Amino acid sequence: MSKLKLGFIGLGIMGAPMASHLLAAGHELFINTRSKVPDEFANSAAVVCATPAEVAKKADIIITMVPDTPDVEKVLFGENGVAHGLTKGKIVIDMSSISPIATKEFAKKINDLGCEYLDAPVSGGQVGAKGGTLTIMIGGKESVFQAVKPVFELMGKNITLVGDNGAGQVTKVANQIIVALNIEAVAEALLFASKAGADPARVREALMGGFASSKILEVHAERMIKRTFDPGFRIELHQKDLNLALSSARAIGVSLPNTATAQELFNSCLAHGGQAWDHSAMVKALEKLANFEIGQKSA
Repeated sequence: MSKLKLGFIGLGIMGAPMASHLLAAGHELFINTRSKVPDEFANSAAVVCATPAEVAKKADIIITMVPDTPDVEKVLFGENGVAHGLTKGKIVIDMSSISPIATKEFAKKINDLGCEYLDAPVSGGQVGAKGGTLTIMIGGKESVFQAVKPVFELMGKNITLVGDNGAGQVTKVANQIIVALNIEAVAEALLFASKAGADPARVREALMGGFASSKILEVHAERMIKRTFDPGFRIELHQKDLNLALSSARAIGVSLPNTATAQELFNSCLAHGGQAWDHSAMVKALEKLANFEIGQKSA
């Protein structure tokens, strides 16, 4: 791949390692973040820009990775936003997890400036970001996707063009529904087994070899058992994604009863100060209801 001029806006838990892969591949990298620039970029070849607009002026492909829909809107269209630095033919890629409805509006605004837009949210968490093994779900034109696919391949492994703009975000919302409900199911199962007197670690080991096996059972069940709830993926971010699911479902007339239940369990965690806990800590809400903690000895 020839050397590209890439911009990356948002160097948080996910964005920093994603951007580092682009830099390691030898591309010119122009970066901007609202907090302190991570140490790994301080003495690197990356060029720190004062504003998103400056990133857009210097880069040909601009990637955004920020927490929520309003953050993307501000980065793209706010004062000194990306839109103010764009010239025709540039490509904007939003890899945040945001509203599919807003995404279509953002794409149209960028298209009206003579530029291309892809929504490309990711799954795989911090581990996937660091390992360059993220799942990337993309909405946009086939031709644009093919042009930037080598860039995606530096950050992820399972890379799929799902459909037009917005389709990537729809897929990410679906992913977050599945993840939340799987966490809830694993938490219920381990809580039941532990209260019934079984060793939850051995129960997990046994289930890993059967039809109940999943990535959540592998990774998050271990966190539940070992009580290691440092993120990972923060509950407040998963809540944001489930809000997108529930609001979008209302807009299209779909009932998501179990998604709503998962969101209420996250709400309970927040009531106990758990907004920054890893989302596997949903188990704590169920433990409160049972007055029993996984690994505790049954009476």
